[in-house]
Amino acid sequence: MRPVNLAAGGLEARLAGQVGDLTLDAAFSLPISGVTAIVGPSGAGKTTLLRCIAGLIRLPGRLMVEGETWQAEGRFVAPHKRAVAYVCQEARLFAHLSVRRNLLFGYRRAAGPKRFSFDEVVDGLALAPLLHRSTAKLSGGERQRIAIGRALLAQPRLLLLDEPLSSLDEASKADILAYLQAGPKAQGLPMLYVSHAPAEIERLADRSLQMSAGRLQAEAIAEPHYISDRLAG
Repeated sequence: MRPVNLAAGGLEARLAGQVGDLTLDAAFSLPISGVTAIVGPSGAGKTTLLRCIAGLIRLPGRLMVEGETWQAEGRFVAPHKRAVAYVCQEARLFAHLSVRRNLLFGYRRAAGPKRFSFDEVVDGLALAPLLHRSTAKLSGGERQRIAIGRALLAQPRLLLLDEPLSSLDEASKADILAYLQAGPKAQGLPMLYVSHAPAEIERLADRSLQMSAGRLQAEAIAEPHYISDRLAG
């Protein structure tokens, strides 16, 4: 694998500790730009790493984003203050709220200038026909589009995506991938993207981070086609 040159002032992490049966030991530096795929076998620690970055799991160590310390000895920035949005495999929508109110939940609370407008996200994810509906009887693809839209409307500095397409049909996958590429990626929102699918990585990622058994491989950071070739076997 050919290493990628890293930019200063990106995402720097040094995290180590025990989470259940997993021993995480991750130290790396990434550019805070484009899309970084995080790949590896099941149980490698990919989700645990994302949850640490989001502040949902606290392990000993240090985490800095664009020179700002989110975690260090004696300091831990709470998840809701990290300007991070996290989308996982199962869309976790608010069942008591309509689609519109789900989307507006983070939008109304976001401080500062808004990179993503409500109308742009609704149009880009084809959500207009769903706005007045309950979330109870939506398809998996519809629910995941809403989850991604809600995450973007919270105006995050960093978007974490944990196998967001793995349970969807091929048409839904293609639609959401196209939007991620033409929407948030084109607008410069940094993303960390966990996936086992070589085609998704090849299409979306600018670089890949390889994990195994809670650790990064010796040459962990590479251009995406090197990793997707390996995953494809």
